Amino acid sequence: MSYYSQENHGPYELFDLGDLKLRLGGVIPNCQLAYSTLGTLNPAKDNVVLITTWWSGTSKIMEQVYTGAGRALDPAHHFIIIANQLGCGIGTSPNTAPAAIAKGKFPALSIADDVAAQHRLVTEKFGIQELALVFGGSMGAQQSFEWAVRHPAMVKRAAALAGTAKCSAHCALFAGTLADALRADPHFNGGDYQSSEQMAGGLNAVAGLMAVTGWCGPFYEHELWKPLGFESVDAFVMNFMRGYFGPMDPNVLIGEARKWQGHDVAHGGDLAAALRTIKAKVLIMQIENDLMFPLADCERDHKMIPGSQLRVIRSHSGHLGLFAIEPDYSPQFDTFVRELLAA
Repeated sequence: MSYYSQENHGPYELFDLGDLKLRLGGVIPNCQLAYSTLGTLNPAKDNVVLITTWWSGTSKIMEQVYTGAGRALDPAHHFIIIANQLGCGIGTSPNTAPAAIAKGKFPALSIADDVAAQHRLVTEKFGIQELALVFGGSMGAQQSFEWAVRHPAMVKRAAALAGTAKCSAHCALFAGTLADALRADPHFNGGDYQSSEQMAGGLNAVAGLMAVTGWCGPFYEHELWKPLGFESVDAFVMNFMRGYFGPMDPNVLIGEARKWQGHDVAHGGDLAAALRTIKAKVLIMQIENDLMFPLADCERDHKMIPGSQLRVIRSHSGHLGLFAIEPDYSPQFDTFVRELLAA
């Protein structure tokens, strides 16, 4: 069974975008966007929550970690659309594309392309003209900011978790290092490797980098790998981190990392001016001890967005607190998002 299957990442559906022109040039023919839905769209079509996805993740993990009965994002009250990134392994991606653009030949994507595709999904497929909330974490937060800037009249609220409106130089360097670790594998062959198993060296290197920077010092000091069922740090890295990244497609991870690096809602222009165009009520959530998106970077965005709120989720896990492994993580998230939805 393929890692990028309905069994592992579904159920999801595909929306046909036709020939998708890309912001950085080029076209993806017969492009398909993978998405899933939860709940029911009300007659007024004003109960819509759009959730976006992060690097290496798909709609499945967002559903499992951030939605549910009694949660702030509850399918009993909201019509939730979870839109996968273009090129994420499901839908049109380096591993599924026709030979002419497959593998290492897959064209460069941008966060702007993701948002353009998602806009077509919600307007053309569902006839939706208003989003009660756009929410995403990490690269999903980048998409939330892009939505709020590109479609200010449509987005009523935006929640950005562990991400920024423009990728910092430090964060871009880290994303590039992840991609370089994969390209350095002797089997990479310009992206024309035979399988993820053949690329185990590069994928293990990515797992190691994320074990260092995705988590943080307090995660290891408090031995938070123990409640996950591991007896040692080495066992955690070997089984959890390598187990997570091992079956993934390196071309998918490289393409997403390139999007991550290049994100800027101002598209090279004045960031403050771009953020001032936002009309949505904006909630910025930073995770304590996040080494990728530190508090100072989130404060920068907060100060440039009129009326925005900044909240810190207390955590010993750093950026990968996104997985909600600490018992008090989800209650904090739900409290902050409920406050936003009530605004």
